[in-house]
Amino acid sequence: MTNHLARWSLKALAVTALVSPAAAGEKPASTGVPVAVVAGRTIDASAVEEAIQGPLQDLRTREYQLRSQALETLVAQALLEREAEARGIAPGALERTEILDKAVVNEAEAKSFYEANRARFGAASEKDALKQIQAGLSQQREKERRLAFARELRGKYEVKILIEPLRTPIEVGDAPVRGNPKAPVTVVEFSDFQCPYCSRSRPTVLRVREAYGDKVRWVFRHFPLDFHAQARKAGEAGACAGEQGRFWEMHDAMFANPGKLQVADLKEAAKALDLDPASFDRCLDSGKYADRVERDVEVGSRSGVSGTPAFFVNGRPIIGAQPFEAFQQVIDDELRRLGAATASAVK
Repeated sequence: MTNHLARWSLKALAVTALVSPAAAGEKPASTGVPVAVVAGRTIDASAVEEAIQGPLQDLRTREYQLRSQALETLVAQALLEREAEARGIAPGALERTEILDKAVVNEAEAKSFYEANRARFGAASEKDALKQIQAGLSQQREKERRLAFARELRGKYEVKILIEPLRTPIEVGDAPVRGNPKAPVTVVEFSDFQCPYCSRSRPTVLRVREAYGDKVRWVFRHFPLDFHAQARKAGEAGACAGEQGRFWEMHDAMFANPGKLQVADLKEAAKALDLDPASFDRCLDSGKYADRVERDVEVGSRSGVSGTPAFFVNGRPIIGAQPFEAFQQVIDDELRRLGAATASAVK
């Protein structure tokens, strides 16, 4: 790789993928072809495609994520090697200076984490707990620093990702929307009010909204998991609050107290938000919005959602409670793509 790097321009770095995952999202051209005949009744390939649409989309998403992660790793390594060449040092030395040495977790930090989370370590001795903490925090910090350094180098060397991202179009419909309705980037979130990972993702969601302002609008769709007993009713409560124009306030209140989602708790939360209690209670008790919640679940399932939280940035999937940097990378890329498209249209 070093020999190739020596021939690269100081101002440009182009990355080409050999296999495009976009093709993985295409349906077979022969979906109307008969695949079975049962007692004179024909079953064609389109029926098979419909039956496996959700799980198949989930597989396509996971395959695309694997390819993307592999490509990002290769890009970061290529950038590091290019920068090492520019500085006249070995790549390993640059990695040590810019990443590993800046990801060190000292004993005081480990001790502070232990004191704040002592109960999580059960019967483990303090010495063993501190060893676990130091290893875990160091690994996390190294990952964050590696991503940050790659972003720094992307600002110095041009990187062109030539594959088209996998997109899963998600309808907004009558789902609650927060932010600029004309924003160039739409994030659709499938979430569960009882899901601990969804609650943990709130600071990241808030940070994304604050960082991008009018450039991003946020759409919420329900995806209550079957093993969360209060999640569906909580989703209905959100819709009932939305009937009074207060969905997002109820949304925030429920995520702030995921352990208080019993019907009585939801009604108390509505009162605290100064909703009309009689109207809210009738709405919630009647199950008026149960079908809406179920409709969201169906949309999510068809789109490959199998767990929460799941986000789609202009249709591009980000699965799980990912850090801010995961959103930043995709949103920045979307804005670059949109900017390039606008520039092309103007010429």
